[in-house]
Amino acid sequence: MARVLDLTSDIPATPVAPDTVLDGTPTAGSRSLSAVSGAEVGVWEITPGTVTDVEVDEVFVVLSGSGSVTFEDGERIDLAPGVAVRLAAGDRTTWVIRETLRKVYVA
Repeated sequence: MARVLDLTSDIPATPVAPDTVLDGTPTAGSRSLSAVSGAEVGVWEITPGTVTDVEVDEVFVVLSGSGSVTFEDGERIDLAPGVAVRLAAGDRTTWVIRETLRKVYVA
């Protein structure tokens, strides 16, 4: 089992599904790093743009970049390095990414 998880190496990216893009031409990608008690630990990255999503149960911490995530009820969280967020399965969100955002997640 690896004791050091690489959070900085390149992540292969693909275009985001067109039906979820509200602005720009964002790309996104992820890399699974490990599993802990049945939960996946990984790194996810998205380039600038605005996208919608339906979430899974997840906790994440922003490593780099900036943006915001707004929930269907209007709550908005500004995203910057060090910000931790809890997402619940079924949450409908809108992500506005200003600077390529990278997060480490547990889902």
